[in-house]
Amino acid sequence: MSIPEFLLEVSIVVIAVVSLLTNLSVLLCFTQSAELRSHVPGIFVLNLSFSNILLTIINMPATFIGVAQRANPFRDSLCQAISFAETFLTANAMLSMAALSVDRWVAVVFPMTYSSKMRYRDACVIVVYSWLHSLTFSGTQLLMDWGGYSHTYASCTVHLDAGRRSQLSAYATFTALFHCGSFALCLLVLCFAYLKVLRVARSHCKRIDVITVQTLLLLVDIHPSVKERCLAEQKKRSHRATKKICIFIGTFILCFSPYVITRLVELFPSVHIPQYWGMITKCLSYAKTSSDPFVYCLLRQQYRKVLVSIISRFLRKNHYLLSVHSASSTLDTTDDNCITSIT
Repeated sequence: MSIPEFLLEVSIVVIAVVSLLTNLSVLLCFTQSAELRSHVPGIFVLNLSFSNILLTIINMPATFIGVAQRANPFRDSLCQAISFAETFLTANAMLSMAALSVDRWVAVVFPMTYSSKMRYRDACVIVVYSWLHSLTFSGTQLLMDWGGYSHTYASCTVHLDAGRRSQLSAYATFTALFHCGSFALCLLVLCFAYLKVLRVARSHCKRIDVITVQTLLLLVDIHPSVKERCLAEQKKRSHRATKKICIFIGTFILCFSPYVITRLVELFPSVHIPQYWGMITKCLSYAKTSSDPFVYCLLRQQYRKVLVSIISRFLRKNHYLLSVHSASSTLDTTDDNCITSIT
């Protein structure tokens, strides 16, 4: 085994473990918090988490075995099923991210009418569309038999066998439409929604700070240092909002764009994609499943509060059980000593 292959295998294992633990933590937070379940975006978060968990359970182990054996370890029918799952789950996850960005846009730009514009029924309709959209591409892939083991990516994925080059034009059209309808569409929605959110957030921060400073000037003789601190706090909030938007869009581009560009470039017959590059882009796309829980959930105060509460209850329960066990052991030892002294 070469060092690059070993590093790829370790990366897949680490990504899979982190993805499974973090996405399960998100689901655990939902089961323990009625407040989180009452929020409409929770439907999109659940859809995203379920997609990530299934992708972690089904596709990552298959890719790990493919990298380790350097060959297709499955029967053709099973490999096609794994490829179907990858296409469906990846597209569904991307559309869930786009739905979350639209929800944020509606909440920030239309705060007074958010409850009427984004209801549970509307969120369920968006999720159903996401499923139908994903099933359309994955079903087409299955019907056309365009799923199989690809040596370039060491995984079961969308693939056209060398002996079926007569279908290259149709396969190329399908691949282009799939990536335009998933990656490009979602990137466009993310950029539009979050840039609108950033613009409105900056406007609100500036307006609030101006009103605060003017009010203080009317009420008291404000010291210049106080005004400077207000302006510094305004810049800090603006930078914090910009940082969050960059994380939302940046992780999406960083994780998916190398893989998508590689899939489009390989459609040209004269282009040869190195195997290690194909496997690296595959690992990058998998890395998005482990970053999503932090980007959308676990770093937010509501989720952190629920998670800390769950961990605290678990530790208190363990501490109580240990205390009971220790007390029981002490009583048993005392009884034994008494019996020994009597005899």
